[in-house]
Amino acid sequence: MGAETLLVTQKIHTVGALSCNPSLGGVGKGQLVKEVDALDGLCGRAGDWAGIHFSILNRRKGPAVWGPRAQLDRQRYREFIQSELLSTPRLTVMEGSVEELLVTEPNPEKPGCHRVTGICLAGSNQPISASSVVLTTGTFLSGSLFVGQTTSPGGRIGDAPSSAGLSYTLRERLGLRIGRLRTGTPPRIVKDSVDLSLVKLHLPDSHPSPFSFLNTHTRCKPEEQLPCYLTFTTPGVERVVRESLHVNCHIQQDTKGPRYCPSIESRVLRFPGRSHQVWLEPEGMTSDLFYPQGLSMTMPPDMQLRLIREIPAMHRAEIHTPGYGVQYDFVCPTQLSPALQVKNTQGLFLAGQINGTTGYEEAAAQGLWAGVNAARCALSLPTMALSRTESYIGVLIDDLVSRGVTEPYRMFTSRAEFRTSLRPDNADLRLTLKGFEEVGCVSSVRYQEAVRVKNTLQDALLALQALTLSAPNWKKTLPDICMSKVKSTILTGMDVLQYNDMSFEMLASAFPECLSSYKEFSLRLKIEAVYKPHCDLNKKEIERIQKEENMSLPQDIDYLSIPVSLSQEVREILDRVRPSTLGAATRLEGITPAAIVSLFNYVQFTKSQRMKREEELCARNVSLPQ
Repeated sequence: MGAETLLVTQKIHTVGALSCNPSLGGVGKGQLVKEVDALDGLCGRAGDWAGIHFSILNRRKGPAVWGPRAQLDRQRYREFIQSELLSTPRLTVMEGSVEELLVTEPNPEKPGCHRVTGICLAGSNQPISASSVVLTTGTFLSGSLFVGQTTSPGGRIGDAPSSAGLSYTLRERLGLRIGRLRTGTPPRIVKDSVDLSLVKLHLPDSHPSPFSFLNTHTRCKPEEQLPCYLTFTTPGVERVVRESLHVNCHIQQDTKGPRYCPSIESRVLRFPGRSHQVWLEPEGMTSDLFYPQGLSMTMPPDMQLRLIREIPAMHRAEIHTPGYGVQYDFVCPTQLSPALQVKNTQGLFLAGQINGTTGYEEAAAQGLWAGVNAARCALSLPTMALSRTESYIGVLIDDLVSRGVTEPYRMFTSRAEFRTSLRPDNADLRLTLKGFEEVGCVSSVRYQEAVRVKNTLQDALLALQALTLSAPNWKKTLPDICMSKVKSTILTGMDVLQYNDMSFEMLASAFPECLSSYKEFSLRLKIEAVYKPHCDLNKKEIERIQKEENMSLPQDIDYLSIPVSLSQEVREILDRVRPSTLGAATRLEGITPAAIVSLFNYVQFTKSQRMKREEELCARNVSLPQ
């Protein structure tokens, strides 16, 4: 962005350390990684460099909800991130712990009660001035570690928490509402102590899909990838959990933990009598450890070993590092603007778990956007927001600042109203051009590549649209296609590409003179063709709902009985909250895009019916009761 930047971190050698799961992406999360990359963020390229097992989750469903994911080599990821950061122009990296923020009177021409002008480091009398400050404290803000009945200060095993002065400044000086959340991590298992004959082998994709739009392949060759393994818990696991509850202070507390990545204790207590998945994931190409995803726990180490050994494949397993829990402070994110700036404090931005989220990808997305706006603030430029209609990053931030959190927030594709338009494959077309032309965070190299891709795809789509034949002629040209011979409709190449058994390569082989030059984008063109009708419909719905976002909802609507297609859950939410406008209804957690469309159509219909009745009664000089 062109701003002189200082990164203050407690230990430079832990920059890029993967605190928990050595993986990147997944359903919803993979979309965030692709968008961060489209805006020239770093984690996608780092994932391509450090990945050792690549897979597309949800592949049996449509491409809009595919989840690009990779297991990572911890050492490679850390080395790549450090190499990139330490060689970045205008970026200085400094070891230290921030003791407090420098706070002064606000600029009267801007909203806010305070203004941050820099930081003070612990053990230093020399303040550091700054036009804007981004706080990314992770689990370190007043962090506490829990193992069994033992509690110690820290944000990660082996690392101290952030300074108490920082929490004091946020709570007392700035008057921010602070909450408490918790998370945890599983024990690390010695790989050679696991009986792999008793687990199910899970192979990676034979052709790894890179996260970054700048990469055509990953560093790890297909044949070099490592497998993962699947096993399950047993009744013995549940028994050990219940026997250890009295010596597990972390699980006894009311602090909210992650719903979608719960500890094994929480899963057993919430779903007794069930068998739960446990994934054994490699931690690196040369690592001798497994990460047992699904076995996050905080019971005493001896009980952890007992529990692990209740799983047949791990009946002789050895624990290298025990699992532990973390509790930490977070700032209620409704106190932030869509630029991730604290509303009452000029120049202060927050990103990551301090805003109540969980996961590397959610943190990366916020960090990028908070950084963009902190730079714009420092350069005297207006801050910017991303819309829900153009990105998952926009969905994430809008959810946080408009709804807040009651538990650690995780991204899912279901949170996006228009996910058929917000696909992993088109993040560059949605965001890279904007990132260069409007935001200023994208390099010219990436921008030029995005322009090339956009123009080529447009040319290819025009070529497909111009390719027209009758159904019998299409069948004659492509005999393997499942198409009726008696159909008399004229179809374009775009129409034919929407058929399930048709690929762009097949079309290019039949019409090489006009299509063969676009084979580079075969998969993207297939996805564009399949989703074009949905995207056109989405676009109309977006325009219609944006236009009518301020449409008033009658306060006397009986949501529990109106004759429209709404689930009981949606009806109860609407009845309880009774939003005043359509826009307010769209931002309620649990309200689906389909519900908004149904509600919009119902209100429009009843409004038109009422107007029609009024006209009829007016003609008879009779007035309707209000």
